Amino acid sequence: MIFRNALNKTLRLFLRITLLFISPALYAQQTSFSVIPEPVYIKKGNGGVNISPATTINYPDELKASGELLNEAIRSYTGTLLAVNTRPQANQLLLKLDSVVVKEKEGYHLLIEDDQILIMGHDQAGIFYGIQSLMQLWSLHTKNSLRVEKGEIRDYPRFNYRGMHLDVGRHMYSVAFLKKFIDLLAVYKFNVFHWHLTEDQGWRIEIKKYPKLQSVSAWRDGTIIGHKKEAPHTFDSVKYGGYYTQDQIREVVRYAASKYVNILPEIEMPGHALAALAAYPQLGCTGGPYKTAQFWGVFDDVFCAGNEEVYQFMEDVLDEVIGLFPYAYVHIGGDECPKLKWKHCVKCQQKIKENGLKDEQELQGYFMKRIEKYLNSKNRKAVGWDEVLEGGVSRNTTIMNWRGEQSGIAAAKEKYEVIMTPENMLYFDYYQSLDKNEPVAAGNYTPLSKVYGYEPVPDSLSPEQAAYIKGVQGGIWTEYMKDEKHLEYMVFPRALALSEIAWSDKKGKNYPWFLEKLRHHRDFMNRMKVNYYPYFDEITSEIKPGANGTPVLTLKTTFPKGQIRYTLDGSVPGLKSKLYQGPVLLNRSMVLNAGLFVGNKRSGKVFNQAFLYHSAIQKKISLAHAPAGKYNFPAGLLLNGIEGHHRFNDSQWLGFSGENLEALIDLGALTPVSHIGINVLHYPWQRMWAPKKLSFLVSVDGKEFKEVYSGGNFDLNGINKVRAKFPLLNVRYLKIIGENIGRVPVGGYGEGEKAWLMADEIIIN
Repeated sequence: MIFRNALNKTLRLFLRITLLFISPALYAQQTSFSVIPEPVYIKKGNGGVNISPATTINYPDELKASGELLNEAIRSYTGTLLAVNTRPQANQLLLKLDSVVVKEKEGYHLLIEDDQILIMGHDQAGIFYGIQSLMQLWSLHTKNSLRVEKGEIRDYPRFNYRGMHLDVGRHMYSVAFLKKFIDLLAVYKFNVFHWHLTEDQGWRIEIKKYPKLQSVSAWRDGTIIGHKKEAPHTFDSVKYGGYYTQDQIREVVRYAASKYVNILPEIEMPGHALAALAAYPQLGCTGGPYKTAQFWGVFDDVFCAGNEEVYQFMEDVLDEVIGLFPYAYVHIGGDECPKLKWKHCVKCQQKIKENGLKDEQELQGYFMKRIEKYLNSKNRKAVGWDEVLEGGVSRNTTIMNWRGEQSGIAAAKEKYEVIMTPENMLYFDYYQSLDKNEPVAAGNYTPLSKVYGYEPVPDSLSPEQAAYIKGVQGGIWTEYMKDEKHLEYMVFPRALALSEIAWSDKKGKNYPWFLEKLRHHRDFMNRMKVNYYPYFDEITSEIKPGANGTPVLTLKTTFPKGQIRYTLDGSVPGLKSKLYQGPVLLNRSMVLNAGLFVGNKRSGKVFNQAFLYHSAIQKKISLAHAPAGKYNFPAGLLLNGIEGHHRFNDSQWLGFSGENLEALIDLGALTPVSHIGINVLHYPWQRMWAPKKLSFLVSVDGKEFKEVYSGGNFDLNGINKVRAKFPLLNVRYLKIIGENIGRVPVGGYGEGEKAWLMADEIIIN
C-alpha cells in the first residue's frame, strides 16, 4: 500500500479520513513502517524480513564507519554482531554510495526486500541517515533477531541547515549528556548543534590565554530560586559552575562529526558579558567591580565598544575557538545589548566621533563589523542574532531571527542568508502545556501543534528571496532547566516536530499522521531513555460566541479513540461523569474539569478551566492602542470570562508597550452597573509595570462620560485585581483607562526601555 507522496490528492485525503476508522491491527502495521521525520517517498510492501545471526553485512572501505555503526546498533538489540561479507549474497545488509541514482546531497534510498536490505546514499551522510531510518523501522523479533517490514524509502532534506541550539551558560551538562543529545539530533536528521558557550551567568569554554575565564568567569556564587519575575529574589547560595576543557571540546566535536553533526560555537558579544567582566573588569565601561550574574535577564554592563583592548580580547578568544571548531561558521551573538553604559562612556563616545558614527546603535554595528571582518580573515563566516542588522553588518553574516518572523523576512529581502529561529514558535523553554502544575518555564505557550504548524518560508517572499532561507533551528535556553532530565522533558517531542519542518517536504506534512507516528514511536524513545513529555494528546479548549451572545466552550483531544468526560462543579471527572458530545454553554460562573478516557481508564492530566460570568461577556470592545509583540491578542479576550494565570503564558494577557490601555465597551443597551474590575500584572523583573493610574468611566450615550473610579499604586508583585464598587447606574458605554508608566524608571530592570502594561479580564456587574 503506497501512502504519502505517491498518492494523488483525492486518495490521500481519503486515506487520512480512513486512518481514523481502520482496525487496530492494520493501524499498528502501518505505523510500524513509519519514520520521523517524514520521508519524501515511502512505500510499504507485503510481509517482512528478519535480521538474524545468519544475516551478513556488506560495505566498501569508505563506508566502514557507517557499517560498524549499523552493526553495533544491531548488536545493541540482539547481542550479536553480523559477519562482514564483501561478496553479494542473499540475506544481506548492503551499504552503497551512488550519487547518480541518489542525486540529492544527504539523500538516501532504503530498499527492504526478501533477499537483502539496501541502503544507497548520495554521500556518506546519506548512508548515515538511511541507517537512522532503518533503526526506526525494526523491532525485536526473537531474542537474537530483528523484524523489518518490507518496503522502500527515497529521501533527502528540504533544508541544508537543520539546527538545535543549547545554552550551557545558565546550566551546564555533562559531556556524556552532550553526546546523548547529539545522538538524538542525528536520529532525527538534524545536522547542526549550536553550542551557546558564554553568558552573564557563566563562561563555559576554556581559553588558555585568559585563565581567569576558568577560575572566575565560569563560576557564580549562587542561583536564583524560582522564576525571576517573583520578588523579592531569593538565592540558594550554592556555588555553581564549571567549564569544558579544550580536550573535552575536541572530544565532543569529534563525536559530533562521526554523527554528521556540525557544531556552531557561540561567543556572546558585546552584551551578555558579565561573567567575562567579572574576571577582566578593564573590558567594561566603568572598570567594575563586576560579578558573575546569579539571576536571569539582560544586564547594562557589557563589553566597552570604545576600548581597543576589548577587540584584542575578542580576537584572542576567537583564535582559540577557531582552533577547536572546524565548522565554517562562528556565532558572535549581538543580541540584547543595552547601550546605557556606552552613552556615558568617554571611550565609547570618542569611538563614535572618530568613526563618524551617528549613535550607540551604529557603534554596535562598528563592533560587529570588526569582529566579522576578523573572522573572514581567518576563513570563517559570522552568524548573529537579528539585532546585528540594526547596526549594520555585511551580507557575509548569516542572520538568526529570534525576535519574530518579520526580521527574518526583512533580512531575506535584503539578501542575507537566514536561519529561521522565531522564539514564539521554536523556543523550547516556553511552556508546552497550560496545566498549572507544569514545572516553571521561561513563559508563554508553545505546544507541539504550534511547533509542527510553523512554516519557515513565508508566502510574502518571492522564490528568489525564499532561496535565502537556509534552514531552521530550535532554541533551548536553560534558565529553568537545572538537570538533563528536565531538559529532555522540555525538548522532546517538540524537537521531533521541528525535525519534520527542517527535513520533510512541506506538502507531505500532516499533523494527525505525525501524532500517530509519535504514539508508535514512544517505544523507540523509551529505549533511548529519553524523558520526553508524554501528554501531547491532552485536552484543549476554545471559547466561541454562542446563540444570543452566550459563549460556549468546546473541548477536543488529538487522541482518536479517546472519550472526554467532564464536571461543572470542580470535582474530578470519572467514568460516570457526563460524556462530552458538544459545546458547553457558559451561562453562569463555573469550574469545568475534564478527563480523557481510553477504555475504562483516565489518561493523562485533568483539564481545568474556571469561567467567570459577568454582564460584559462577549460584548463589543475597541482599543485606542493596539497590543504589541507576543501579547498582541484580540481585544475580545478582555471580555471572555477567563482570568489569565500568573504565569502570563495562557494567551489571555494583552500587553501594551509604552502605550496606555484605553478600552471602550458597548453593552448594547442600558444596563444596571455597580461593579467594575480589571486584572493588571506587576512584574518589574519582566519589565511589566502596573499602570500608574487606573480610571473607570461610564456613559449613557457614548459622548459624555462620568468617572466612577480612579486609583493607583498597584504594586503587588504578580496579579493586581482592581475592583471598584459604586451606586447603581444605568449605563451603556464604559471606558477603562490605564496609564502606562512609559519608560522603565532609573534603577529599574531595563532602565529607559518601554514598559509593558499587561491587562486581562474586565469584569462588569
